[in-house]
Amino acid sequence: MDSAGQDINLNSPNKGLLSDSLTDVPVDTALAAQTPAVEGLTETEEEELKAELAKVEEEIVTLRQVLAAKERHCAELKRKLGLSALEGLKQNLSKSWHDVQVSNTYKKTQETLSQAGQKTSAALSTMGSAISRKLGDMRNSATFKSFEDRVGTIKSKVVGGRENGSENLPSPTGSGAKPLPDHTPF
Repeated sequence: MDSAGQDINLNSPNKGLLSDSLTDVPVDTALAAQTPAVEGLTETEEEELKAELAKVEEEIVTLRQVLAAKERHCAELKRKLGLSALEGLKQNLSKSWHDVQVSNTYKKTQETLSQAGQKTSAALSTMGSAISRKLGDMRNSATFKSFEDRVGTIKSKVVGGRENGSENLPSPTGSGAKPLPDHTPF
């Protein structure tokens, strides 16, 4: 890869390659000589700055080459070690989740939610005890006992008639001709 073909954009699909239109732009020295020098610079200072600029641009190209070579070497090492991009992503996510878990915000939120859960559990337990106590009180009340006695009486009349051998109860139509079929409950 030639030094003029390096790209600084590391996210580019052509990483390390510059388009020719950017690197092959010639510097027109005649045009540069026609443009007025920056105020306060002598021709000697301007020439020194141009030489320094050329040197810095050459160093930039060299650094791009070195960076591209290092990236290729890094990719090759990862390939040899069996480290894929997915593995790297998993490691990054795992580290990020660990960092979240050890953060003060996460710890405070976890503690707050734990306390809220304990208080809710205690409140529900208290409420359940109160409801149970109220139902027990209601069951022992005179009104409930009267209702329970009436239901028991009705039940004994309905069930008691069948237990005494009265299988042939009157039919709902009132004809009495056909007895109801004996259906066992589910």
